[in-house]
Amino acid sequence: MTYKPPRMRFGIFLAPFHRVGENPTVALDRDLELVELLDRLNYDEAWFGEHHSAGWELIASPELMIAAAAQRTKTIRLGTGVSSLPYHHPFILADRMVQLDHMTRGRAMFGVGPGALTSDAYMLGIDALTQRQRMDEALGVILRLFRGETVTHQSDWFTMKEARLQIAPYTFPHMPVAVASTFSPAGPQTAGKHGVGILSVAVSQPGGLISLARTWEMAQEAADKADKGLSREDWRLVLPIHLADTREEAIRDVDEGNQQFNKDYFENTLGRPADPSVKPDVASQVERGGAIVGTPDDAIAAIERMQEMSGGFGALLGLAHEWTSWEKTRHSYELFARYVAPRFQGQISRIEESQEFVASNRTTIFGPNAAAIGKAFIDAGVSLPDAMLNRMQRGNT
Repeated sequence: MTYKPPRMRFGIFLAPFHRVGENPTVALDRDLELVELLDRLNYDEAWFGEHHSAGWELIASPELMIAAAAQRTKTIRLGTGVSSLPYHHPFILADRMVQLDHMTRGRAMFGVGPGALTSDAYMLGIDALTQRQRMDEALGVILRLFRGETVTHQSDWFTMKEARLQIAPYTFPHMPVAVASTFSPAGPQTAGKHGVGILSVAVSQPGGLISLARTWEMAQEAADKADKGLSREDWRLVLPIHLADTREEAIRDVDEGNQQFNKDYFENTLGRPADPSVKPDVASQVERGGAIVGTPDDAIAAIERMQEMSGGFGALLGLAHEWTSWEKTRHSYELFARYVAPRFQGQISRIEESQEFVASNRTTIFGPNAAAIGKAFIDAGVSLPDAMLNRMQRGNT
């Protein structure tokens, strides 16, 4: 049976991707302005990345972005998307996240991963073969600290001696925690082992959508083995989204920008040439389930399809992109907030039921009112205006 949350959450995953050559000061400020907009539009979550090289993803500290965004927003939750655990001493990172939990009054979320860019690990002298194991080790220690334990731990890359956090988390028992997952089994297995959420960040890649069911299976198997609970409510999917008033307009908006981004970022920067068997246009990406591009109705249908193919999840995050103008991007976020999110959050059915009730019973409901209006004219000795008489005869008021 497909899990359908009573209120699905929506938000963005902000790596961010800024074209090389742009003023970084302006770009970072625009990231914060975007989160302010989403907060006003009632989005639920915003996740900030951590990267240190390659020139595109400019946020080095998601914690700093969370602290700044918290001062400019009211209700949206703010997460590290994700903190690269092998790059940090686990105690320091845990301590800072608990501080953010307090500073945001419980709006902070903790997303973790092994580190996405090999160039980051290279500069830090970290062997790529150790990153996933270090992520798992660090997460286990951090969760113990969150729970108030005193930790003594000797590792080949960090040491703790009777370490304990001096302030308890603001959120009980601690803030939401999620592990980044791509095609490797390490992400879902680590999430299941520790009983935390999953951030599926590779849905946009070829084969990403059809692999989701297996992702959950691996996480559940690891959770069962570790005797941990796992909830689909804590599973978040990430993929690009762009909406417009028509499907054709939406595709025109982002097709060129999407293809240029894929070439400049994946091929020219990271050295990952495109698979010649995969069509590069955005319409083909939409067809294989790697993006949602179209109208609000198209988005609703795509989300329902994703629910069925995955077995159900608790949140959908749009992968923030700059494939078109800011005006069109803003319009897309507004369309999603107005017409898509409410469909999955229980906000439309009662409105539609109320409209249908009144429409189906208008003669019974409005008939006495029409009679009362007619009587008021008669009592006043005034003839009913022809236009009003015609309306009443048609059964309207």
